[in-house]
Formats: sequence, structure tokens, C-alpha cells
Amino acid sequence: MIIVPKTRGFICLTSHPKGCEQNVKNQIDYVKSKGLIEGPKKVLIIGASTGFGLASRITSAFGSNAATIGVFFEKPAAPGKPGSAGWYNTAAFEQQAQKAGLYAKSINGDAFSKEIKQKTLDLIKADLGQIDLVIYSLASPRRTHPETGITYNSVLKPIGQNFTNKTVDFHTGNVSEISIDPANADEVENTVMVMGGEDWEMWIDALKAENLLAAGATTIAYSYIGPSLTEAVYRKGTIGRAKDHLEATAISLAEKLKEIDGRAYISVNKALVTQASSAIPVIPLYISLLYKVMKEKGIHEGCIEQIQRLFQDRLYNEGELTLDEKGRIRIDDLEMRADVQEKVAELWAQATTETLPTLGDLKGYRTDFFNLFGFEVPGVDYNTDVNEIVTLPGLLD
Repeated sequence: MIIVPKTRGFICLTSHPKGCEQNVKNQIDYVKSKGLIEGPKKVLIIGASTGFGLASRITSAFGSNAATIGVFFEKPAAPGKPGSAGWYNTAAFEQQAQKAGLYAKSINGDAFSKEIKQKTLDLIKADLGQIDLVIYSLASPRRTHPETGITYNSVLKPIGQNFTNKTVDFHTGNVSEISIDPANADEVENTVMVMGGEDWEMWIDALKAENLLAAGATTIAYSYIGPSLTEAVYRKGTIGRAKDHLEATAISLAEKLKEIDGRAYISVNKALVTQASSAIPVIPLYISLLYKVMKEKGIHEGCIEQIQRLFQDRLYNEGELTLDEKGRIRIDDLEMRADVQEKVAELWAQATTETLPTLGDLKGYRTDFFNLFGFEVPGVDYNTDVNEIVTLPGLLD
């Protein structure tokens, strides 16, 4: 079939298998071009099919020749109906891993559930014995608690007072003002239950209880802080409260892992176009301005550049790991440079529908958005029929 992008708001309803495949190949080529990393050898990635999780799997496998198990919740294709981008990404990754002689198996299902956790534990026992790196990179709008059966839904809201600021419809380029009502107490709690650290801790507790974490094992979860421009709706909003919980969980896990000489960290990453960030008001406008500034300064990074640098320069270099005052790894260091943020703030004040095409990089934002779903990828012929049915060779039944 011929597959074209169909969008609804910040969601793309279709994805392209060949475009996703090319995206994955490009990321693999980048990692290989940077040389071998003396890194992990047996890696579990929870949330492995898109964004930072996919980049972590690619970097582990093709940067360190690691065996990888990926856990995710993606939709396979049906005749005449494309699968999700994460499904196609994983298929492409597994095919390339097989060609390279690398172990790569995947589990598709609800990572919050007891069933998927147990499947993963059983697979590790059967095939790998122990894991030396656990990446936690889930991004979900809802979570059904495995103990209580209660389903929690997250919200993107400020806390304490209304928030009013600029935003942009990245499809049309229209800059407008948006007002968001504050979250109530239940909404804050729900967001923490979905996006906080409880599930991460459940995974590590389960792995540790079964002796599936190798001596010296590391676990990392990804977070974001961002500038004062976005803090009311992000870091000081409901998501920020969840990130606070996630970061507190890292401290708790570090204590638990001491007996195996293990480590637990938060990596604070750069603002990037992801399916999750596209849904947050204000963020698309901020990112379009940020991209413009960072590209002009020659310091722009995508997911794969961020994670490759995290592995090579921070986690697995020979020197002492530099942490901030709260014990976090700051791979957002280039984004948060004073000269970058000062310029973004200056452009923000000037940004309108008319000026944004010149001031910002809305084209780059749109391209990155469609790239997430395998569209607008250089070298792919979108006028050619493709087979939408793609299998995952390493999928665990």
C-alpha cells in the first residue's frame, strides 16, 4: 500500500515501515561512527521502541555489542492498516541486530503489569542470566496499578494557579495564547502514579529479588527540567511533580543497590520532539526557538546524539561521573547554557505567527515530528508501494 501521514492534533495516525527502518539505520550508523564504548553487555530497556528508549537500545547494541531485551506496548499492522512507529522501529532494529550477530529479543505488552514483568524475568533467566544495565524510559498517559487494578490518567496542567502563555500549532505555524486551569489534588496524584517512580522501583525490586541484576549493575531513568519559560506547565506542574517522584526514587534505588555495588541515576535530557513533548502546550514553541539557536551554535543534538554522549562521556568513561547538586546526570548541559537560554528568551518575546518562520526552526520541528513516524526521511520513496505487514523476528510469544 501507499502510506501517507494522517494527523490529528499532536498525533500521527499512520507510520511508514521504510521510513522507520531508515531512521533506525541512520541512528545505528551514527553510533558506529563514534567508535566502541566499553559499556554494558546485557541490557534491559523498558520503553524501548521510540525516542530515548530506542536510542538507548541502539547505543547499547551497536556501541557496546550488548545483548538487549526491549519491553514496549506497540501495535502491529493489519492488512491495509499500518502498525505503530514503535513496531516498525523495533522490527528494523532487530533485523540489523541479527545481521550483526547480536542477541535482541522483545516483549510487547503493558510494562506496568505483573504479567509482562514476569515474562521479562523468565526471559532473562532463560537467555541472559543477569542484566548489567536497566533503562527505564516509559512514556504513557495512563497506568493500571498491578496490585489494586485502579487505572490512573495523567494530566498536563499547572499547579496552584492558571497558566497563560504563548504556544504554537506546529502544523499551521499559528502562534496564539493558551490558558490552562490548575490541576486539582486528584489530578496531581494521578499524574505521579502514572509518571513517577513507583513502577521503576517495582521493576528493580523484581529483578533484584530474582538475583537477575549483575554485580555493579546500573539503572537509569530519564527526566527533564527545562527553563523558566516552561516551568509553570512543566517542571512546576503535574509532570514536574511526577519527575520529582521519579528522581526521589533514584535515591531510594541507589540505596537498595549498594549491596550489589549497583548504581541508580536520573539522566536529565535535552528538550526534543517526541510524541510526549508534542502534547505539552508551550513546549513546541520553545523547542522551535531552541532548535534555531542550538543549530546556529553548532550544538544541536537529537535523541541518538544525546544517548551516545551519555554512554560514552558519562556512564562508561574512565573518569569520575559528574553529577549535579541533586545527584543527577546533566546531559541537558548544552541546552541550559546561559548563552543559549538568554537567546531563546529574547526570541520568545518577539515570537508571533508572522515572525516565527524567521525567528524559529518550525520547519525542523515539523520534520522531526514526521520523522518519528517514518515520514519525510531522506532517501525514502513515499510513492512506492510498501508491505505494511512487518514481523518482529525477536518477539517473545
